[in-house]
Amino acid sequence: MKSILIPSLAALLIVCTSCTKTPATQEVQNPLTYTDIPDNDVIRVGKDYYMVSTTMYFCPGAPIMHSRDLVHWRIANYIYDYLADDDTYNLRNGRNAYGKGQWATTLREHEGTFYALFIANDQRKTFVYTTQDIKKGPWKRHAVYDRPFHDAGLLFDDDKAYVVWGNGDLRITELEPDLSAIKAGGIDQPLINSPREGMGLRAEGAHFYHIGDYYYVLEIDWPRGGPRTETCWRSKELLGPYESKCVLQGTIGGRGDGVAQGAIVDTPKGDWYAIMFQDHGAVGRIPTLQPVKWLDGWPIMGDGGKPYDSFTAALPEDKAGDMVWDSDEFDLTPANKYATPQPLLTDGKAFLSPVWQWNHLPIEGMWSLTEREGWLRLRSTTVTDNLMEAQGTLTQRTAGPRCISEVHLDVTGLQPGDRAGLCAFQSNYGTIGVEVDNSGQRFVTAILRHPGFRNMPERLDTLTRVPMPGNEVWLRIRYVFTPQVDNTPNGDNPQDADHAWLAYSFNGTDWTMPMTSLAMRYTLDLFTGYRSALYCYSTAALGGYADFDYFHQWKY
Repeated sequence: MKSILIPSLAALLIVCTSCTKTPATQEVQNPLTYTDIPDNDVIRVGKDYYMVSTTMYFCPGAPIMHSRDLVHWRIANYIYDYLADDDTYNLRNGRNAYGKGQWATTLREHEGTFYALFIANDQRKTFVYTTQDIKKGPWKRHAVYDRPFHDAGLLFDDDKAYVVWGNGDLRITELEPDLSAIKAGGIDQPLINSPREGMGLRAEGAHFYHIGDYYYVLEIDWPRGGPRTETCWRSKELLGPYESKCVLQGTIGGRGDGVAQGAIVDTPKGDWYAIMFQDHGAVGRIPTLQPVKWLDGWPIMGDGGKPYDSFTAALPEDKAGDMVWDSDEFDLTPANKYATPQPLLTDGKAFLSPVWQWNHLPIEGMWSLTEREGWLRLRSTTVTDNLMEAQGTLTQRTAGPRCISEVHLDVTGLQPGDRAGLCAFQSNYGTIGVEVDNSGQRFVTAILRHPGFRNMPERLDTLTRVPMPGNEVWLRIRYVFTPQVDNTPNGDNPQDADHAWLAYSFNGTDWTMPMTSLAMRYTLDLFTGYRSALYCYSTAALGGYADFDYFHQWKY
């Protein structure tokens, strides 16, 4: 049996008299990347850590991120390009995968093979992908189960494989040892009956481990009147009975949102850490790092079960830094920093950086980095009057506490009826861009979308519509997720939280900003944090295109 051992007290007391160097440490400030990385699972292979996260409907999907210190993360590749080439992923006939798609991947390495298992909520199925090389891939679709294993946690135990899954009460299901199918006649039964009384959210987000003498199931729940909580269940027998203990409960950053749901992992030196996310409003669900101390066989996280805002970790710093969002010059140089080239991020001659994902499945030939060297060309490949139905929208994460996204746009190639620009992308979105009317006149427009709820209809508010004096325009969106409230020139008001401001310029220096800002809302119909999106579509006919000189994003 390959199990991870909890270090004994005797082992911890061993002193190496020849080692006089002070262990490398670094200050960890939570959240880590301050961007939308939810439902993580983390594993270690040697000195390398790998993390996977939920990206739902974006393509390519299920990013694999790499780190050497659990603090700084870079996107290495994606598990899949797309899940299906159908109406749902092509945004046809009123179909879409918003709020669905890939959820809560569980990641494991077993006997030299890496396995990723996740539910696709739009198809109500469970997918299994495998690779021999987690950093470079390729990943291959290994199996598809007709049962949707909600928020599954995978465990290889001796020569057997299991998933614990569910929402409310948790079940255990045995798989074939190579995960090729659900094992006929294998274990398939309830495992944990989570409490019902006093709970707003019952157990979900399961992570399954066999460590030392115990089987552990980590899950998230939400007691009424309290924050989201990480609960641990343990048993010396696979099928129980299981006892439970709260291992993390509390908030950080002055918010009321709890820190919970994620993975635990050990370091080569035997220390343990947990990566748990916090719901953080419009920016999304952001990851935190919490030390883990084993007390009486329980993995107690943070400061005795309360999450740290910051702490000193015995982790040598990974100098390669972060790359889960980035600026892009579209110039075909190594500055694009792509890792393993992904099929959906190549135009056949050049590659986009892996920080980019398409909103749903893009159409082949709809974009190019080489038709105009040094520029990204997006073609209008959808005729629609609704940005949410437009294929070819290119997105990447925003970052807190505050950031600015900027593009330089040439609209020479736009035709009557075309729309192109920059969007603060979620259900409740804001666009700053260019519209071409039926006569060919170009206008810079700032538009806010209110998607409506209950019996309220969708509404589009046009804040700005001014004629363009030429073919080029600079566009900006300034995001404030957590205000900096002070007396500095760039200080915010407390009420600026989760607001964005749209702006345009005709010379790249002098900016005009509408008086009304976008009140950003994290909505469950999309279930993702706000992204900056580049778009080009038509309300009339195909054939037009927009050229983006660069995309710059920075914190300020």
